[in-house]
Amino acid sequence: MTLKNRIDSFSELGQVLRDSLDGKNIKYSSDLDALIRNQQFMNPWFTPENVKMAIKAIADELTADNLINWTSRYPALNSEGSKMTVGIVMAGNIPLAGFHDFLSVLISGHNLKAKTSSKDPELIVYISNLLFDINPEFKNRITLTDGLIIDFDMVIATGSNNTSRYFEYYFGKYPHIIRKNRNSIAIIEGRETESELIHLGHDVFSYFGLGCRSVSKIYLPDGYDLSRLITLWAGFNNVINHNKYANNYDFSKAVFLVNRDPFTDAGFLLFKESSGISSPVAVLYYEYYESIQSVYTEIEKIREKIQCIVGRKEVPFGRAQWPQLWDYADGKDTVDFLLKKN
Repeated sequence: MTLKNRIDSFSELGQVLRDSLDGKNIKYSSDLDALIRNQQFMNPWFTPENVKMAIKAIADELTADNLINWTSRYPALNSEGSKMTVGIVMAGNIPLAGFHDFLSVLISGHNLKAKTSSKDPELIVYISNLLFDINPEFKNRITLTDGLIIDFDMVIATGSNNTSRYFEYYFGKYPHIIRKNRNSIAIIEGRETESELIHLGHDVFSYFGLGCRSVSKIYLPDGYDLSRLITLWAGFNNVINHNKYANNYDFSKAVFLVNRDPFTDAGFLLFKESSGISSPVAVLYYEYYESIQSVYTEIEKIREKIQCIVGRKEVPFGRAQWPQLWDYADGKDTVDFLLKKN
């Protein structure tokens, strides 16, 4: 299968997903709609809104122009190097969290053996079946399992700081990428428009804050009034109607009250001043700064814990959950890693 074949296949996959989401594809729309609606019954965090958003974010990137732009950065993709079997351990914190690894392995011409997440067992299977319909050659290149993956040449595993230790033990002898917990932050300068701040709300609340690209900490200029954010983010207050989110909100609020920790209660989000960056669900950490330079000095100290930075000079407000194909998790170029074994 040539690189052009692979690009054409994924480009068509993007078109099928876009048309299906819009109800324009008679063959797939009803099945996809049912799949989206049913995910919440297996994983309550996977609401139809969040699942649809994840699929749309993927579909919008899978265009011929984007795929050509991305792959053109790697001339070696045009050569028919030796095929490797790449093992992937997929995360399940948000819908289709493992898709970019799935795409990177296959666009590189390798074979894929993936362990699906118990929290997200169906979506990547559905995507694979669409790909089989588009290009049956992929049937011999994709193996999905909910058990152990064996007989692979290299591995990409995504998990928590805790599971990463086990990954290092089991996969350390193979060429590997092992990902740990990361969080995202935002820098507010004080001159942002209402529209920009509302868009920042999407970066905070999408996927209930469970994604590594979800903003869990904001840096504010000295004297910044939190009430402005609370007012502008009122449109996101429906998150409190989600049972699991509300449970987390109630728990953290109770902990703060018992410990007499100061916090600001927006009624649907708890603001807590903290030097940390990994806030619990329903809590947003914030920290005041005197100068932008001091923020970047602090960021450099914790760079390995940060997935992305949102701000006027960084990832645009509202775009944290819409990465481009060349926005690699943890800043590690997955395709470059995969090509080193060719």
